[in-house]
Amino acid sequence: MSLDPNRIPEGDEEMEPDYAVDGSSSHPEEIEEMKKRLQEMEDEAGALREMQAKVEKEMGSSASSDPANSAVAATQAEKEEVDSRSIYVGNVDYGCSPEELQQHFQSCGTINRVTILTDRAGQPKGFAYVEFDEVEAVQNAILLNESELHGRQLKVSAKRTNIPGMKQHRGRRPHWGFRPGPYMAPPFYAPPYGYGKAPRSRRPMYRPY
Repeated sequence: MSLDPNRIPEGDEEMEPDYAVDGSSSHPEEIEEMKKRLQEMEDEAGALREMQAKVEKEMGSSASSDPANSAVAATQAEKEEVDSRSIYVGNVDYGCSPEELQQHFQSCGTINRVTILTDRAGQPKGFAYVEFDEVEAVQNAILLNESELHGRQLKVSAKRTNIPGMKQHRGRRPHWGFRPGPYMAPPFYAPPYGYGKAPRSRRPMYRPY
């Protein structure tokens, strides 16, 4: 049966549309395939998110459970807490004893320990550290800056915490070009045959006519 393109359907005749009334495609196989691909992509994204969360959780637990890192962090925290209750005392007389330093600062607060640093030979270096029991005593001790002990003016300041791996280097002096040194005369050189004399090999030979 051939259809005339100019013929208008009459009565109950209806033409089958290429697309459904709701606008969806008339190929259910393609729709199912697209849904399947979308579902696979969502499953892969979910698996990646779970894997990433698992890795982050393992890294966090390993860092917190590492005894070495925990010990280092605890030691550093304890050192900072002790340093916050300590002072640095400079220009200490070499003959000064820890008992004398303790007596000098006992009015500032309760003293836990007095340390006079020495070199390898056991000789005092001229400075010390005083650790108090409370933080407020540090400010009281700083008021004794430039006070005299054994005829010397003490230099008192709050103790600073040394951070591991950080060293303070002195800056170099800038180099602004060549700096000439003192003038030095060249070394004296005397010819082996003396001044005003030619070497024998070069002397003119007398030839009679």
